[in-house]
Amino acid sequence: MARRALERYRGKGLDDLEREMVAAVRPADLEGVRVLEIGGGIGTIASELLSAGAAEGEVVELVAAWEPYARELARERGLESRTSFSVVDILDRPEAVAPADVVVLNRVVCCSPDGVALTGEAARHARRALVLSFPRDVFWVRPVLWALNAGMWLLRRSYRSFVHAPSALVAAAESEGLRRSEGGRGLVWEYAAFTRP
Repeated sequence: MARRALERYRGKGLDDLEREMVAAVRPADLEGVRVLEIGGGIGTIASELLSAGAAEGEVVELVAAWEPYARELARERGLESRTSFSVVDILDRPEAVAPADVVVLNRVVCCSPDGVALTGEAARHARRALVLSFPRDVFWVRPVLWALNAGMWLLRRSYRSFVHAPSALVAAAESEGLRRSEGGRGLVWEYAAFTRP
């Protein structure tokens, strides 16, 4: 999966929603900042923000298998010296991850039954901004996720997808002092950007 993600990014770059997420962080706000991408996989958004002017980035994952591909991407983009990778469950060990100016959660909250708590923890780690994406809570998304979960169950895989109420995700971020600044949506996914007043 990690290898495919790297190959897809090499061939196509970010998708439309991810480009909007990157654009939600203004270049003027990136100079000298630290970026934290939680559940970042190979770190595509962190690498884009580093290329746009951020000083350093960290990718935090639950699975170590992503690390060699994240490091390969950082090398290819000339960002290796400014990128780090950690295997940490931020909900279990929040103190193991340093706060950052910009925190990104891209298609991560749907991977956990604790997605709302994860959003809150990400907000606590965000000194300036938080950008997250999540499945839209609409009638055509739920059957797709149910089918995906059924397939995973048949394959005896532990992965499951979850749809969290967007209002609960927004409330979790705002309870940590952030305010929603913008957002956007596609057919299946939407994103929300928050800043600290």
